[in-house]
Order: sequence, then C-alpha cells, then structure tokens
Amino acid sequence: MADVKPFKAIRPRNGLEDRIAALPYDVYNREEAKREVTREPLSFLRIDRAETQFPDDVDTYADCVYEKAHDLLWEMTACGDFVEEAQDCYYVYELVMDGRVQTGIAACASVDDYKNNVIRKHENTRADKEADRIRHVDVCGAQTGPIFLAYRSRQEINEEVAKIRTEMPLYDFSAPDGIIHRVWKIEEERAVRKIREAFAGVEHIYIADGHHRCASAVKVSEKRREAKPDYTGEDEFNYFLSVLFPDDQLMIMDYNRVVKDLNGMGEAEFLERVEGIFHVEKAGTEPYRPERKGIFGMYLGDCWYRLAVKEPPCGTDPVSALDVAVLQEYLLGPVLGIEDPKTDKRIDFVGGIRGLGELERRVHTDCKAAFSMYPTSIQELFAVSDAGMLMPPKSTWFEPKLRSGLFIHRI
Repeated sequence: MADVKPFKAIRPRNGLEDRIAALPYDVYNREEAKREVTREPLSFLRIDRAETQFPDDVDTYADCVYEKAHDLLWEMTACGDFVEEAQDCYYVYELVMDGRVQTGIAACASVDDYKNNVIRKHENTRADKEADRIRHVDVCGAQTGPIFLAYRSRQEINEEVAKIRTEMPLYDFSAPDGIIHRVWKIEEERAVRKIREAFAGVEHIYIADGHHRCASAVKVSEKRREAKPDYTGEDEFNYFLSVLFPDDQLMIMDYNRVVKDLNGMGEAEFLERVEGIFHVEKAGTEPYRPERKGIFGMYLGDCWYRLAVKEPPCGTDPVSALDVAVLQEYLLGPVLGIEDPKTDKRIDFVGGIRGLGELERRVHTDCKAAFSMYPTSIQELFAVSDAGMLMPPKSTWFEPKLRSGLFIHRI
C-alpha cells in the first residue's frame, strides 16, 4: 500500500508566488528559458535552468551551472523570498483551465514504493535526461519539480480536500497563460492523519507525467543510502516531491502526428494505399477531431479525412489497442516506412494544446500529412501500467502543467 507523507515545504513568501511559479524546466529550450527569466527575474526557471545566468558559450551541463542553481535557491531562502514550514503539512493544489478544475494533494511519495512497483510507470527514461536532474537534485540538496501522479479516487481524501477548499487559500493567482492556481495548507493533525491513512489504502499510484524527474529522485536516494549505511528509512531522501490527483479529475489531451514526406508517393497514390486499410470519408475543409476511440483524422493537401481501420486489433494487449499504436501498426510503419517513431526524423508530434490549426499550418509549411488523434484515456494508462508494459512515445499530453517553485522538498 502507498506511503504518501506530509512534509515541511519550502515555498514562496506570500505575494511572490505568481512571480516565482514557473512551467516545468523541460518545456523550454535554452533561448526560450532565457527570455522567460528576462521577462520575470524571480521566475523559478533561473534555478531550474541556471544556465540562463551565464553567457551562451557556457555549457548547459557545466559544474558551475548546478552550483549556481544551489546558490540561488538557498540565497532566496536566506533572504526570505522562500519560507520553510515549521511542521509537516499536506497541500491542496488546484488548477483551473478553461473552467475545468483539477485538485490534487502536494506531498512526498516513497522511493521504496517506486522500487517495489506500488508506484507504476508507463514509459522508459533516457539516461542523458536523468543525468541532468540527478545532478540538479543532488547539488541543490532539494527536489524542485513535482512529479505528477494519479490514483483511483478515494472518498476519504475527497472529503478532506472539500473541507479545506471552503477556507481562504494560501495562494490564488492566474499565470500568464491564463491557468488559475490555488493552494491550501492542511496542517491540522486529524486531517493530516486521515489523509495519510487513506493513501495507505491505495493499492497503486501511477506516474502521469515526470518519469525522468521521478527516476532521478530515486537514483539520488540510492546514492545517499549508500553514503549513509545507517539510514533509517525516515530520511527525507527516501521520498520525492509529488502532486497526486484522483483519476476522475484528469484530462489527457490528444497527441497528434505530422509527417515530413509520403515515402516517395504522390498524394493520390498515398490516399489509395490508405483506402486499402481504412474506411476513408471526406470530412471537408474544417479541422476534424475524432469523436471516439478507433477513429482518426487525416489532413492531406487542403482536405480533412475521417479514417476508421477496416480490421481493428482484436487482442487483449492494452498497448496494441491504443490508438497511437494502431496508427503506427497500420499506417505509419507499413505505408510511410516510419518504423521507429522515437528516432525517425520524418515524424513529429504536436500536443493537443496547440490545436488542430497547428496541424494545418505544418502541412502547409514543412510537412505533407497530419493525423489528429482521439486522446488516450487515464484508464488506458492504468491498464498499460498494471500490465507492466510501456506506451509508445508521445501517447499522452496532460494539461494543465504543474508549476515548479511552489513547493520545494529539502532532502
């Protein structure tokens, strides 16, 4: 059962939260991160991406970059821009996007739960991306970006969240992208105990987003365990910063595909090949969004098409039943010759937050065809994780994104 504990957060001083809170470090390239830090000098990106504090000829992964991140974090704490709680607390973290509300619990999840498969994953991680966050966490002595976790909704937790939401929030601000962020602190002993006991009844927790941050936190923990043979299991490095959301509040957006060429075919020949595998209907010139699982949109030339595979997969394998896997197995691989979408430069991926108009734009600029997808469901994510399997690349796009800098976990 899950061990999800309260913690003494380091968090922004009231009045600075909207200036410090930042999108995750990995949604920016170096130039974009530098522009954002110029726009808002207190942005947490200057810690998460400390290369922004150096000239461009300084390597992103140089020792001085990680040391700068450490210094900035603890200087901001020393001067009072960040404050540290005196006691262990849970926090309710609410995000509102286009009127849709999702409310989670900011807490610390257990490294041992990750290692013992109580916390389940659905994608592999890359060693190079892990290495960066391992050094960042280790040098800073703190976890600065929360892992986005999901669990099957529990009434006991929902009740405590509902109670605290009737009180005045600790933070309440709208970010530049229009997402509203609210935070409440749960410090009452009874409520803290009830939430921890409720999570102890959760059989499995699932990584929704943040596999690299999670794997990095685990490896820093293992490193510190080796350096401290008498560790008790209660050390803070045995836990990692998380925000946990009930499954019934989460929305996964579509993760669409664009392809750079038609594998040597003209549009007419390509369409004929597609018609041999799919039922194809013209959908007109307006962007077509699939209305259900098993249906795909295709933009070719100046026209949208509706595709339905003629012989859908009939096995029970939860991965092969995913729409992203069906498109790969039936069209991208055999027709377009894209065998490995992780490495093939002829395919690109467009998150649903960018809209279907972005697919049209790409086809009219640097691509030949685009495919709009029906979103993967949270239940499909759970099924793949429970089967111990991995999703194809770019299967899920979660919105809204958690902000970094609102909660920091000292290890």
